[in-house]
Amino acid sequence: MSDLESVAADCSLVHLDVGSEHEYVATVTIDRPDARNALNSQVRTELKRIFAALEDAAEVRVVVLTGADEAKAFVAGADVGELRERTTLEQRTVSRRPRIYEVVDDLPKPVIARINGHALGGGCELAQACDVRIAYEKAKLGQPEINLGIIPGGGGTQRLTRLVGEGHAMRLILSGELISATEAQDIGLVDEVYGDDGFDERVYDLAGKMADKSPVALEFAKDAVKAASRMELEQGIEYEAELFTQLFATEDKQEGMDAFFEKRDPEWTGK
Repeated sequence: MSDLESVAADCSLVHLDVGSEHEYVATVTIDRPDARNALNSQVRTELKRIFAALEDAAEVRVVVLTGADEAKAFVAGADVGELRERTTLEQRTVSRRPRIYEVVDDLPKPVIARINGHALGGGCELAQACDVRIAYEKAKLGQPEINLGIIPGGGGTQRLTRLVGEGHAMRLILSGELISATEAQDIGLVDEVYGDDGFDERVYDLAGKMADKSPVALEFAKDAVKAASRMELEQGIEYEAELFTQLFATEDKQEGMDAFFEKRDPEWTGK
């Protein structure tokens, strides 16, 4: 049993599948349907364990993150029962980084959010931490924390603003209103929306297209794109150029160019 399989076997609320939909693609599923896949402490812990194992798993190049379909939700939010009982000191401890949001964001491999149902509060923040968001047409998204007398605490005030702009972020966070998947696409919160016929087909088609690429190039490309919202333009351009140059020392760069001239599919090694 591989390290990845061993970690997954010890989890009861988060399930892992590798390769069923496409070679090198892993699907991580939050399976807590009785609570609409809400993020309690156990779910967060299991997700962090699996993502840590995914980072070093050579058999995985792309991750699809989703919720169990039975719950009709991606993640309905944080576990309010846990939040209700926490003191300030306890919450400060829980909020220490890296939290699951940072773990997902920082994974060197691309992460696609398969938003198969409602993504609310912490669930919406979890989707925002992913690299691409594809939503089912009946999904609802939002940051309703204000209704509980709190604010988003998993990066929502920061990532949401970068995705949709300050005006839309203010509207959603200050009102707590939920929006449709279609509106979420219109404002840039999700990238694509599909119904029954095309949803999973598109998720795994995109995941497969990514997984067919060089693992090291995928890592560098993700790093460079994320830098665009975290650096000044000139600094970001310099950073991109440095990453681009570093790829010239890799076996995959040589293999990709050899395959191009030899008119064949490349065989990536991730080196």
